[in-house]
Order: sequence, then C-alpha cells, then structure tokens
Amino acid sequence: MNRLWIENGTFVTMDEKRPVLKGHMVVQNDRILYLGEEPPNPLPQGAQRIDGRGFLYMPGLINTHGHAAMSLLRGYSDDQTLQVWLEKKMWPMEAKYVDQDTRYGTSLAVIEMLKSGTTTFVDMYDRMNIVAQVVEESGMRGVLTRGVIGLCPVDVQNAKLEEAKQFVRDWNGKAEGRIAAMLSPHAPYTCPPDYIERVVDAAHELDVPLHTHMSETAAEVQQNVDDYGCRPVEHLDKLGFFSRPSFVAHAVHLTDEEISLLAERGAAVSHNPASNLKLASGVARVPELLKAGVTVSLGTDSAASNNNLDLFDEIRLAALIHKGVSGNPTVVPAWEALKMGTVYGARTVWQNDRIGMLQEGMKADFIAVDTEQPHFYPQTDFVSHLVYSGSGRDVKHVWIDGRQVVHNGSCLLMDEEKIRAEAQRCYERLLNT
Repeated sequence: MNRLWIENGTFVTMDEKRPVLKGHMVVQNDRILYLGEEPPNPLPQGAQRIDGRGFLYMPGLINTHGHAAMSLLRGYSDDQTLQVWLEKKMWPMEAKYVDQDTRYGTSLAVIEMLKSGTTTFVDMYDRMNIVAQVVEESGMRGVLTRGVIGLCPVDVQNAKLEEAKQFVRDWNGKAEGRIAAMLSPHAPYTCPPDYIERVVDAAHELDVPLHTHMSETAAEVQQNVDDYGCRPVEHLDKLGFFSRPSFVAHAVHLTDEEISLLAERGAAVSHNPASNLKLASGVARVPELLKAGVTVSLGTDSAASNNNLDLFDEIRLAALIHKGVSGNPTVVPAWEALKMGTVYGARTVWQNDRIGMLQEGMKADFIAVDTEQPHFYPQTDFVSHLVYSGSGRDVKHVWIDGRQVVHNGSCLLMDEEKIRAEAQRCYERLLNT
C-alpha cells in the first residue's frame, strides 16, 4: 500500500463548497483518502510526507481536443487560413508520417503537457496503437480515438473504420484504466453522410462515445448548407451522431437554435480559443453555450495550430476573449474559466466521478504549482492568480493515479533529451523527403 501525506498545503479543490482549503491531503494508492484543514486522524502510518508550503495543489488539467503527433509540425506553417494550412501544408506532410514520427511526435506532446500540468488529454489521429503505447509508458491518462476521414474509396473507408473499431477493442480500459477509447468521424465536411452513419452504428455496437470537429469556420458551415441543405448541428443530428454520448471540437459558428439543440442532446463542446484565433476561425459563443447548459471544456488543438500545449494559456484566453467580444467583464469569470480546464473537462469525457476535482474518493490526479514567485504575490486570490497570472511553467510536480510522473519539472518516466533529439530528426526527414 502506497501512501502520501501532503501537509501545510494550499489546495484549490474545484469544489464549490470549499474552493480553496489550507491543510492536509492524504493519498492512498490511486485515490484521495483524506482532504481537510486538520491533520488526518489517525495519522497515516508509513506515509511519504511532503511539506506543502510554497505550493498550490490543484486537480490536473484536462485537454479535451488535440492531435499529439502533430507536435512535429510546430511552426512549420504559421499565419495561414485553415483550408490552406490544412490542405496545402498539413495533409501533405502528414502523408509522409511513419511509425517513428507518430511515436516521437506524441512523446514530445505528452512531455509538454505533463510538464505544464495536463494529466488527461483527448487525442484524435491515426496509428493510435502507438499513441496508446506512449500514454501507457508515460503514466498519463488518455481519451483516444482513431479519427477517420471518409474522402476515399469505399474499401479504404472500410479499412479505416475497422481499424478504429479494433483500436477500441484493444485499448478501451487498458493501462490500469487510464485509457478510454472513442470513435470519431473527422468532420462533416470530410466524411460523407452514410459514412458518419456507419461510425455511429459502430459506436452503438461497441458502446463507446463519439467525437468530431464541427463548425470551425464560416466557410465549412456554408459548405454544409450547400451540400446537405442544413447547418452542421442539424446535419449531425439527422445522422444520429448525438444519439451517443458525444462532444464536438470548436463549434465556433453556431446559431441560437443550434446551441439549444446541443443542450437538448447533452452534447459537450471543446473550446479551442488559441487555435481558433490563430487560424482566424472566429470566437465561439461560449457565454451563450454555458447559459444554455452546454458543458464547455478546453482544448489546445495541435501544436501545429496553437503553437503550445499549455492549457493554462487556454484558461486565460477563455476568461479574457469573451469579455472583449461581449463588452461584459462578468461573462466568464476566473472561477468559470478554471472549471473549464478541470471540472468541465472531466464532464466532457464522462469521468467527472473520477477526475477534475480534489475530493475524497476521487482519483489522485493533481499538480503542484510553485507560488513562491513574484506573479503570485500578494496572495490575494489564488484562483485569480492561476487564471490571469499563472502558466504551465509554474508547475513543478505532477501525480497521476497517485504516482508521481513529474518531479521538479522533469518527467520521471520519459527520456526527454532523447525524445527532443528524435523529434528533431523526424521533422528533418519529413521536410527533406
């Protein structure tokens, strides 16, 4: 039995009843056993004791949309429109990927996420067996899906869908339960309607959720209207997509009616503010989505369109841009933005009974933020400081399932120096072939 006792710490619990608590936390194996102001009684015998002074402990962040292996393409094509960036730059480079590119691109992304406080991430890509292996080796928690693009002959469609289904069979619930699997048609504009219906049927068959890109650009929405006579939310609804537990990435261009339908169907939205701003896709109607009762979480998208995977950046942007767009400084307060990166992230991936909060009985996925720095003083409001002043660079220690995976800013289970070197070699090969 492994026990950890953090004493004299400050804990941002994400619990509305006691959001910030100064005191003690005891972890036993993979769960939080005790969290309170007073020392635990009885004292946990044989526990590893940590003096928590100078650190702020909070739940690990949850990144609900990304493509980890694309970290190899960070900085390769900046300042382009989405379709040019995707069709002229990204897809041709990705077509040259081999297994090693996926392995080291994913490993690079996982290291970056872990060191900046993300403990759970959603990933949609191909060669997902390799992605899952990296997750298993790194100690991270992943919600993984083999994204399928249907702009190809039927035999290729069939092969992709079977590969996606087999990935679910092979990996759902693996890595001591740290891996969950989904199915994902890439987007309504990259998958014919009958193909999306087949993916939905497969999700019913395997009893897994669905994820897709949706309404990222105005042009994409207009194309959907031109091709199918309706906007993407209605289109996906007609195809049965929302008959499964589901969430969509981006959802930038929505009408009031679409927001209502998403709320009615219980579909969540992964808000990707940095990527949407960089590609000039627009600003999602997050205040309206939240008001309607839609769960809104945060994603970085890939490092090729962001260009970093620091979810603290997304939290800060989510708190700021909606104030500027709406002219109302109260629309997304700091606490709500922080919930988008934690509580709402857990809810988006259907794990809110396990992660996203510091609470007795929940999984011990948590991070330690160094507050002995100028930008955390004076110590007026730690939630405000995390959102408006903090960044992933302030994270010093990370635990997942009660196991420490980052210590003093270094990943304990991954060889960062080797991964950086191999990622550079992979990029140079892609560039020169």
